Amino acid sequence: MGNRLSKIATRTGDDGTTGLGDGSRVRKDGVRIAAIGDVDELNSSIGVLLCETLPDDVRHALTAIQHDLFDVGGELCIPGHTMITDAYLARLDGWLADYNATLPPLQEFILPGGSRAAALAHVCRTVCRRAERSIVALGETEDVEAAPRRYMNRLSDLLFVLARVLNRAAGGSDVLWQHDRGANG
Repeated sequence: MGNRLSKIATRTGDDGTTGLGDGSRVRKDGVRIAAIGDVDELNSSIGVLLCETLPDDVRHALTAIQHDLFDVGGELCIPGHTMITDAYLARLDGWLADYNATLPPLQEFILPGGSRAAALAHVCRTVCRRAERSIVALGETEDVEAAPRRYMNRLSDLLFVLARVLNRAAGGSDVLWQHDRGANG
């Protein structure tokens, strides 16, 4: 892989195409590339979140998720290739159950906010949802395994829960939506 990445500026994309992992070339504005790009943007957004002061267990989970997202991107980059297994989903489900068990039940919708880290986790959640929609759109036109889509669905739930966890770690709580505030609220 080191030799493969030794030359970054190849100029092969100057014509508006990019290479997939199987050697084929596709348009840069295609649905597959959009999905790969959205997953990459999520990974970068998580990288920004990791710049914050976080509990060690959350930092560990997010770092593992970044590696998983490279695998999701790899699977999307090589049509017909499988990288995401049930073990990836089980790990997300485990974290989701463990973190959710530490939180009070939701009584109301919450707003994205509170601490900076929680707000960034909400941004990651929304980027994750977009990446999930892109993978769904790709599946409408090309064969795509279900696991990447399922992974993104579970991950967006986990990011929501982590935002709540991060607000508590910062000494705060959820920012509740005030549905009865009226026009003057």
